[in-house]
Amino acid sequence: MNLSNEDNLRMNVLLHQDLQAIRIDESKMIVYGLSDKGEARVDLKPNCKDEVYIKQVKELISTHVLGSPGGYPIFLRRWTRMGQSRTNESLERLLLLGESEAIVAVVNADEVSNEIARYAWWAMPTADNARCLLRHQDVVDGDMGKELADFLVEFLPFEEEPRAMIESARLVLQAGLITDEVRKSLWKKGNRKNALLVGFLKALPNELPVESKEHKLFSELSEKLLPLKDNVYAKILLRLLSKEGQAYLSTVESVLKKPSNQDVVILLFQTIKDYLDSVRPNQNDYFDIEEVLSDADKYVNATATQFDDLKTILNTLPEFNTLVRAILVLSMVDETLLTPIFS
Repeated sequence: MNLSNEDNLRMNVLLHQDLQAIRIDESKMIVYGLSDKGEARVDLKPNCKDEVYIKQVKELISTHVLGSPGGYPIFLRRWTRMGQSRTNESLERLLLLGESEAIVAVVNADEVSNEIARYAWWAMPTADNARCLLRHQDVVDGDMGKELADFLVEFLPFEEEPRAMIESARLVLQAGLITDEVRKSLWKKGNRKNALLVGFLKALPNELPVESKEHKLFSELSEKLLPLKDNVYAKILLRLLSKEGQAYLSTVESVLKKPSNQDVVILLFQTIKDYLDSVRPNQNDYFDIEEVLSDADKYVNATATQFDDLKTILNTLPEFNTLVRAILVLSMVDETLLTPIFS
């Protein structure tokens, strides 16, 4: 059975406009189209079961956009064969199919412009899509960045998955997206939902909005390490002993006291690894903390280590080797340490 004459006419009128995106509300049986003139709509009057009628509507749209009723699967095969050439043009056509899978493909594309993000967001405004779009620098820099960030901040009280909370916090904390007041409010909420604190650790490791004092050894070591200003271990040591570094460590400790679930701990460990990546002495997968401690002892033995920067700082400040060892231990923290526990 074909579309009713009235719907067929109205759909063709809609499709022959200069559209930017199409959205289908299957529960209300309405097709929306977005253009420079604003939003147009077609209220469908099905002459068969709704799901069958929607399928026919999508086939009509796909035939107009792609020349084939196959919809997104057909487009995907063509896109793959083309090696995603002419990306912007391809994304624009995907937005015209009225299919949720196509919108998800758009927001997950390698590159998404601010304008494409605007059309995709109109077509499917979900928290997952907002997070995907805020991973694109052009979107962050454009006017859509703040709109998406505001949405994610407002949606956070309804977010149930800690992993999603962490990612939302990390993304909205990108420069220029939210105000200082909102940032402080998020930090305060992190006292109750410490998954948010992991987002802060990822996004602003050296600018956490918390008062903290530098370590008592900071001034002394700043002078002693002045000749080693290019030494990576000296840089990390001073960073951790500074008030910013002490804030970082206290926040890590706060999360570890009462993590929401396993995802929070895993992402926290990954964050620690990234923070200290420049001084990690190897890329081994550790499944036992005792192995980490043992290897740290070996690396602190200056005669055994092969790293010039490590040798230098150990020989220059032998009385502070325990601090260097602690940094090495932290740098070798990774999610593999959690495997025997969570399994």
